[in-house]
Amino acid sequence: MAVHDHSSGRAGVRFPSRSRAATSATSVAARDTTRSTAFAMVLAGVRILTGFVFLWAFLDKTFGWGYATASGKGWVDGGSPTKGFLSGVAAGPLQSTFHSMAGDAWVDWLFMLGLLAIGVAVMSGVALRFAAVAGTVMMALMWAAEWPPAQHLSTGAPSMSSNPLVDYHVLYAAILIALAVGHAGRMWGLGRGWERMAIVRDNRWLS
Repeated sequence: MAVHDHSSGRAGVRFPSRSRAATSATSVAARDTTRSTAFAMVLAGVRILTGFVFLWAFLDKTFGWGYATASGKGWVDGGSPTKGFLSGVAAGPLQSTFHSMAGDAWVDWLFMLGLLAIGVAVMSGVALRFAAVAGTVMMALMWAAEWPPAQHLSTGAPSMSSNPLVDYHVLYAAILIALAVGHAGRMWGLGRGWERMAIVRDNRWLS
């Protein structure tokens, strides 16, 4: 009985060649770059849309374009952008405070300049940290004015609150913070050039 030696053809452990490993690493890096770019584009899109929300609110309240502000009752026509909202506050512990502020010139100016500054900053991609802080403060005040935790208004009518804690004001604040942390102004915005300015480099809170 003959015994044949096939040792020359036995399988061994094969290691990937350097070229194959390099190609794989390049492919992974390319995928990561593509995903990073796609994420930056999505974040930039969210930034532009969010900024437009604030800018539109400023324009409609200023000129009375017939949406949230009736025609002829805009700020330029002598109307107050805060009187109707603040005087109508009917829930929460700050009702009397908001009522006393309703329609005051300094409140109107502060509110409108805030809308304009946040809208322009976010849409252009500059000063996103400042915009996030200012926007969060504004949203917190508006949340307190509407007071979602209340199930009933001071008149006894249902408040129609759909969530006692998280409403659109909280979401807008969270989005503004995410845009600032994610440096969303670098894609489709002026963020990169803004960050290179000497005054911004010396004062990081402006970035």
